Amino acid sequence: MGLFDGLLGHGSSVDPADLAKRLDGVLIDGERAELAYRVIRDFFVFTQWRLILVDIQGMTGSKVDYLSIPYRAVTRFSVETAGTFDLDSELKVWVSGSNEPIQRTLKKGADVRGIQRALATGVLAPR
Repeated sequence: MGLFDGLLGHGSSVDPADLAKRLDGVLIDGERAELAYRVIRDFFVFTQWRLILVDIQGMTGSKVDYLSIPYRAVTRFSVETAGTFDLDSELKVWVSGSNEPIQRTLKKGADVRGIQRALATGVLAPR
């Protein structure tokens, strides 16, 4: 699946030009973004080797935090869907060597199942 085939998002698709700009200098030779999910201003990017959490910070969005998690380092993960009164979903990823999970809140409308499926594919699929 190519980048443009797998772009999904929070109410709208990920802008391929914006994603390419954000990932310029982040991806290594031969690595490609296979799926990308937009959650408000942030991105979840799934490559063939890792999950990249792109956290756009500040009013202007010029400060960006890139958190790379190699699939081999993920020991477990959890996706909690929204409920009747709690409209936010939550993603938790535990990485080897850390007792506390990496947590991200997913706003209403985020493709929670798609994110879970992409993470499961990266972590559980044979290489």
